[in-house]
Amino acid sequence: MTVGSTLPAPTTGADQEQPPLAPGGVPLLGHAWNLLRDPLGFLPRLRDSGDIVRLKLGPKTAYAVCDPELVATLLKSPDFVVGGPLWDTMGVLLGKGVATSNGPLHRRQRRAIQPAFRMDKIHEYAAVMEEEARAMAARWSDGQTIDIAAEVFRTATRIVARSVLQVGSADERADRLSAALHTVFEGLYRRMILSFGPLYRMPSPANRRFESALADLHRLVDEIVAERRASGSNPDDLLAALLDDRDENGETVNDQEVHDQVVSLVVAGAENVAKTLTWVFQLLAEHPEHERRLYTEVVSVTDGRPVAFGDVKELAYMRNLLTESMRIRPAVWILTRLAAVDTTLGGFRIPAGSDIVYSPLAMQRDPRAFTDHLTFDPDRWLPERAADVTPAAHAPFSVGNRKCPGDHFSMAELAVILGTVVSKWRLVPTAETDGSARIGITLQPKRALLRVEARGQGC
Repeated sequence: MTVGSTLPAPTTGADQEQPPLAPGGVPLLGHAWNLLRDPLGFLPRLRDSGDIVRLKLGPKTAYAVCDPELVATLLKSPDFVVGGPLWDTMGVLLGKGVATSNGPLHRRQRRAIQPAFRMDKIHEYAAVMEEEARAMAARWSDGQTIDIAAEVFRTATRIVARSVLQVGSADERADRLSAALHTVFEGLYRRMILSFGPLYRMPSPANRRFESALADLHRLVDEIVAERRASGSNPDDLLAALLDDRDENGETVNDQEVHDQVVSLVVAGAENVAKTLTWVFQLLAEHPEHERRLYTEVVSVTDGRPVAFGDVKELAYMRNLLTESMRIRPAVWILTRLAAVDTTLGGFRIPAGSDIVYSPLAMQRDPRAFTDHLTFDPDRWLPERAADVTPAAHAPFSVGNRKCPGDHFSMAELAVILGTVVSKWRLVPTAETDGSARIGITLQPKRALLRVEARGQGC
């Protein structure tokens, strides 16, 4: 029985049951204007108005959940499902894969992919992570200015394509996937905030680029799936598991579901990892004292040899640095849910069908949850200090049955790439570097242009 089924029938005029309306907003657009103009300033201020507040997004009402404990309740409650503006928009890209599905379908899809992310499988993928990380670092030359966002996005896409999909190392489709995903993500955020369909059907250059990249992405995935099915081979990998998955009737799932599952996994494995790494390198460039500490740790563990997957467990400072980077500069900064039934949250009535918004960035930068909340401080995650942190305020891989099944895969990939780069290169800002956030479905620096300097002896 859900919470909603125990509630009395809604009453009219019960203003005390409605959360307060967020300040600001403009006629017609409501708070959509704030989310388009300055979302990173607007969202963290909402908690000053209440733990839950109402937002007007054009003609619609949404509910912003600002308290970390209430967000944890939201994510674990069956009364709220994956949906709302973000997932409605992402459905264009992800279809009905594990990221967007709910209920029995989600449970079955999750069971199908979970074995691919066991620790023994991650050990197998490690060779690909190491190879691609070293190939990226080998492409650079001393004094070169690089777009670190583009570099790590290409590398992360190639890692997920080669490891979980078994795309060949020389297959140009891995690079085409990277290019298509980059263009698609650029166009998704505005579609989420202003979901006005006719606006995006206009034949503008931006819309044409978006549609062309989206079509190319789906075509590439179809090619990979069809090629594997036609080959008759059955390696022990994720794609084979998806092709062999069975629905509730015992029938093999259709190619469209396999397609959607593959897209979901490629997007999660490429986009989120790449944006996280981009912020890590930007933060290290801005904080050379932390960069030196990280380099010292990596060298002490590896003794000068290339970083390997087996080194990750020894890199304690690196783990804290990655955790702090994901706190202060999260790639995933805004998420949505949908109320499946009439229910309550935080003492307020939430009608069925309501859109729910919450912001990991706002929670992770909340002074109520973190001391010196705007300071980049990896040591806050030392055991003796971590007890001061509000646990619910920082869950980069989510919680409950929506927890990312590839969390260990992602952390291993982040560590291998970061360790490989920092052992060979120092990345420093240039006059062109702009570390402020570029707004999209995910966040990254506006201009992640950094100069690479070769490591000298002992530095």
